[in-house]
Amino acid sequence: MDRRDFLKKSGILAAAAAVTACAPNEGAPAAGSAPAGTDEKGPMLQNYPGVGVLGYGCMRWPMTKDGDGNDVIDQEKVNALVDEALANGVNYFDTSPVYLRGDSERASAEALNRHPRESWLLATKLSNFANSTYENSVKMYRRSLEIFKTDHIDYYLLHAIGSAEDFNRRFGDTGIMDFLLKERELGHIRNLGFSIHSHKEGFDSMMELHPKYHWDFVQIQMNYLDWTHAGGRNTNADHMYAELAARDIPVVIMEPLRGGGLASLTKSQTARLKAIEPDRSVASWAFRFVGSFPKVLTALSGMTYKEHLEDNLKTFCSFKPLNEDEFKLLEEIAEEQSRFPLVGCTGCQYCMPCPYGINIPGVFRFYDSSVIDGTYVKGPEQEHYRKARRRYLAEYDKAVESVRQADHCISCGKCTKACPQHIRIPAELRRIDKYIEEIKQEKFEI
Repeated sequence: MDRRDFLKKSGILAAAAAVTACAPNEGAPAAGSAPAGTDEKGPMLQNYPGVGVLGYGCMRWPMTKDGDGNDVIDQEKVNALVDEALANGVNYFDTSPVYLRGDSERASAEALNRHPRESWLLATKLSNFANSTYENSVKMYRRSLEIFKTDHIDYYLLHAIGSAEDFNRRFGDTGIMDFLLKERELGHIRNLGFSIHSHKEGFDSMMELHPKYHWDFVQIQMNYLDWTHAGGRNTNADHMYAELAARDIPVVIMEPLRGGGLASLTKSQTARLKAIEPDRSVASWAFRFVGSFPKVLTALSGMTYKEHLEDNLKTFCSFKPLNEDEFKLLEEIAEEQSRFPLVGCTGCQYCMPCPYGINIPGVFRFYDSSVIDGTYVKGPEQEHYRKARRRYLAEYDKAVESVRQADHCISCGKCTKACPQHIRIPAELRRIDKYIEEIKQEKFEI
């Protein structure tokens, strides 16, 4: 099926012609005035009644320093972000017992419980990676209910399925699925689903379980790069979306910005987007992409700062879906991006802490950004080579302190097991370290 036929079958081109956006769910605070920088105001887009298509990912709450100099969640800022989100129709909040070193649920609950329970939807996870016994899984589930002071979880996820074997080890063979199905029957779990980072066979095996478990929703990584260029062991999003749509399973989107990578494109790519929408951010195109698919329940954004929230509200309030030419343009940009020698890290932090102190996401972020921005060192033939070389090495030291750089990796492999993107982290760190050393010795291969 070609692109246009797929878009037609999915109802996307029809949606582009006429979109009906619903008001915030009943019981939510009334929509406030237009956010700063918003030149037009409308209701929050909803594909499913009562759920805003813009969802809040609670893995990247703003941080501050406590009295001892430790990084802690800035609760005052979290409260303010939650207040503005709810006032503008954002009501789906996604967290986990393991986010932010185990503190995300507490901070999210503190902010949300200042509002009526019916005004927000709780999505949290059974993140039983370290201990998947029945007893520990039940304890983790009940702990989430206790933290949020609630008798139900609106959307409960089996966290980050990696394969059929992973599902069986953590859920299928432990007896916990019978418990969760009973909790759903009792109404304590309103919707039961899973999030997945897997090869195609692993995803398809989870679809085969749908007749048995009747998944109420599924969370996938979807953006215009992963649509057909997921790479590695990950499944292309076009396949996952089509399979879910065929079964009428609502789709929750994670990584719509691909770890922030789609918020910062090359100068030429940015210019092409700005020529069409000069007043819109580069990031807004990624959100318009996922918002243009009618089976999307919500698209999660880790809006750490107020300007992130305001920019996304500008996109989803009075939503403007992509037309066919715009889909084609993003496909072209994705094709260009797929040819870059990038690591593909999304900055999820699952690989951290490194037992040897390496700032793995920081190293990858610096390297990928330099490739995308064109600031990497190509060799003596490039213009202003000496200056570029000095700047690159200085910026690397600035971005990642020397004791946490790639050269300290001993290839223990602990990080590889934790990476949901299936990145061969030690190998990538060795590749980056080799490149840095070649710059220092004035031999270059990117």
